[in-house]
Amino acid sequence: MNHSKKILFVFALLACYCISNAQFHLGVKVGTNLTKIDGKSFNEEFKFNYLAGAFAEIGAGKKFSVNPELLFSQTTATVSDNYNDPLHPFSTSQTKAKLNYLSIPILLDYKLAGPLHLQAGPQFSIATSKDKTLLQEGGDAFTSGDFSFVAGIQLKVMKFRVSGRYVAGMSNINDINKSEKWKSQAIQVAVGFAIF
Repeated sequence: MNHSKKILFVFALLACYCISNAQFHLGVKVGTNLTKIDGKSFNEEFKFNYLAGAFAEIGAGKKFSVNPELLFSQTTATVSDNYNDPLHPFSTSQTKAKLNYLSIPILLDYKLAGPLHLQAGPQFSIATSKDKTLLQEGGDAFTSGDFSFVAGIQLKVMKFRVSGRYVAGMSNINDINKSEKWKSQAIQVAVGFAIF
């Protein structure tokens, strides 16, 4: 069993435990998604993007809950002048990458003090579309999935949620040349509202 499956299994057990002690909330959220792709082929600056989706809170007791989410998000990056692979060339017009993802973070939430909560857990993402301006030899330059680790904080005030988190890509999303690793990074700030 690989690492991602082990992590998913542990969080699934936690979710089952929390569901059995049902304290359940469901809501929606929107926010900003500052993203970049690490790798010598891309510029280092973060790009401004968006995220939107839904979240659930499945609690157990006063301190812990499991928070699965379903998010639509976007990642953009610019090819740097350092890209130099004659076997897999980009044309001069193919300088930008835009990827749309459907992401499923499964976060363990711990109430630290008052409205302040800590959150951490895995995130599984599937590329729903990839901008066709960044191709190599007629094929997509990026893999169709990404596995990440998420950590951050959240403020809960009545039905309102304000969160900030860091997302570190753990998998290589380079589908051209596996010898060069491309990994995603994101800083996310979002607001949410618990419908019930």
